[in-house]
Amino acid sequence: MTGFVQTADGVRIAYDRVGGGRPLVMVGGAGQFRAVDPATTGLATVLGGRGFDVVVYDRPGRGDSGGEPPFGLAGELAAIRALLDLLGGRAWLYGSSSGGAIALAAARELPGVERLFLWEVPLDEEEGTGGAEALAAVRTLVSAGDPEGVWRYWTDGMPPEWFEAVRTGPHWPLFERMAPALEADAEALAWTQSAPRARLWGSVTAPTVVLLGSRTFPSMADAADSVVAALPHAERAVIPGHDHGWEPEAMAAAVLAAALPVRGGPGANRSS
Repeated sequence: MTGFVQTADGVRIAYDRVGGGRPLVMVGGAGQFRAVDPATTGLATVLGGRGFDVVVYDRPGRGDSGGEPPFGLAGELAAIRALLDLLGGRAWLYGSSSGGAIALAAARELPGVERLFLWEVPLDEEEGTGGAEALAAVRTLVSAGDPEGVWRYWTDGMPPEWFEAVRTGPHWPLFERMAPALEADAEALAWTQSAPRARLWGSVTAPTVVLLGSRTFPSMADAADSVVAALPHAERAVIPGHDHGWEPEAMAAAVLAAALPVRGGPGANRSS
């Protein structure tokens, strides 16, 4: 059954909660929300049966959650803060793709983030300008009222069938509605280039596991290395045979393995 919490700025956030045990909040990526993301729901179900109290939510402007443009990183952090309060003030965060950048910002800005799992955060070069340029482009398209243009821009450089599957699929009206919310993803990714990453994330004390697939894009591996190098307590874990997509059981196994104490200190690497 869908539950609701309200952020400090009055936005209603819809969520599902499953299982019991260690609190874990799942922060979706650019195109993820409950109605169109059975993989994350499946992952929550598996983890909920294996010692986690899992919250899967619709980020502001998506699915059953409220919010009005302009959407930004501050609104995303307000939603996570409300969910942390729901869970007693402390939780682990799992951030998927651009949701991983939001999770990193939450770990820096919010009390109560105890651990991070980051899946293939699509970072561009450190201190580069690509993120700021993408944010400006998304804002221009949102201001022009062009949701299809927002999605075409966001998926440029990805396999073309990804956009076509969204554009011609039955959930396109839902993606049209949430297109302005991609501004928050763009802002989060631009933020990751706003300063040297070791300085940007030096205060993040939560142990972090950076997850990626063994068959993913080379840029994702480079991004994972950048995150591990910049965070004080991070390690990398690989899911064999996977690309940017994943199966719930395989991801659950990786998260469960990674839930053990970080070994080897900063910059450690391992495979799972």
